[in-house]
Amino acid sequence: MRAAAAASPPAGAASGIALAFAGSIAFSGKAIIVKLAYRHGVDAVTLIMYRMLFALPLFAAIAWWAGRGKPAMAGRDWLGIVGLGISGYYLSSFLDFMGLQYISASLERLILYLNPTLVLALSVLLFGQKVSARQLVAIGVSYCGVLLVFGQEINFQGSHVMLGAALVFGSAVSYAVYLVYSGELVRRIGSLRLVGWASLVACLCCIGQFLLLRPVAAAAVAPEVVWLSVLNATLCTVAPVLMVMMAIERIGATLTAQTGLIGPLSTLLMGVVVLGEPLTPWILAGTALVLAGIWLLARARAQQTS
Repeated sequence: MRAAAAASPPAGAASGIALAFAGSIAFSGKAIIVKLAYRHGVDAVTLIMYRMLFALPLFAAIAWWAGRGKPAMAGRDWLGIVGLGISGYYLSSFLDFMGLQYISASLERLILYLNPTLVLALSVLLFGQKVSARQLVAIGVSYCGVLLVFGQEINFQGSHVMLGAALVFGSAVSYAVYLVYSGELVRRIGSLRLVGWASLVACLCCIGQFLLLRPVAAAAVAPEVVWLSVLNATLCTVAPVLMVMMAIERIGATLTAQTGLIGPLSTLLMGVVVLGEPLTPWILAGTALVLAGIWLLARARAQQTS
C-alpha cells in the first residue's frame, strides 16, 4: 500500500503540468505578437503603452485579490515594489520590445532563457555565492547555443542583429536583478501580491513614457495593433502569470521551471509558421544547446542543495 501511494502522482499533478506548459507557451507567444504588430508601422514606445494600458485593470484586480485580508504594506514594501516594478517589468519589457525590432523571435527567446545564468552571476557578484565546475560547464553550453544562433542571424538579417541582441540581453539582466532582489519581499507580502503591484508600477511607467515622448495623436494606430495588444495583454501577459502561479502551487517551482523549457521550442515553431522565420540545422542545434545548458544548470543547483 505504501509503495503504491509513493508511486502515485500527487493530486493535481496533471493539471499543474498542463498549466505550466500552457503558461510557458503563452509567455513565448508575446514575441510573435510583437513582431506581427511591428508590421503595421507602430514603434516600441506606442506598442508597449497599449500592452500595459490593457493589462492595467487586470493587474489591479490581481493586486486587490492577493491583498484581501492581508495586513497593510509598510513604506519599505512600497519602495521595494516601485524599484522591482521598474527593473523587472518596465525596463525589462521595454528593452525586450526594442530588441524585437532587430532580431527574430527565436533568438529573443533563447537570450531571455539565459536568465538563470544571469541570476547565478549576480548572486556571485553581490553575495559571494560559490560556483561549481558543473555550473560553469552548463553556462558555457548555454552561451555557445546562443552564439550559434546569433551567428546564423547575422547572416540572415545583418549587423543590426548585434543591437537587438544587446537590448534583449539587457532585458534579461534587468529581470535577473528583479529575481535576485525580490525574494525577501515575496516572503513578506506574497508572490502574487508583488506581481500585481509591481506590474501596476510598470503599466504606469509605460503609459507615462508614451505621454512624455509621443504626442497624443501617435496613439492613432492600425486596428490590428490594438487587437494584437489586447491579445498580448491578456493571453501573453496576465494569463501566463496566473497559470504559472497555479502550476507552482500544484507541482512546485522546480518542476514548473523544467516544464518551462518548452518555451524556446514553441517560439521557434511559431516563428517559422506564423512569421516565416528561417529554420536551419544550426538554429536547431543552438536551441538544443541552450536548453541542455539550462537543464544542466538546474541539475547542478539541485545537487548543491540536496
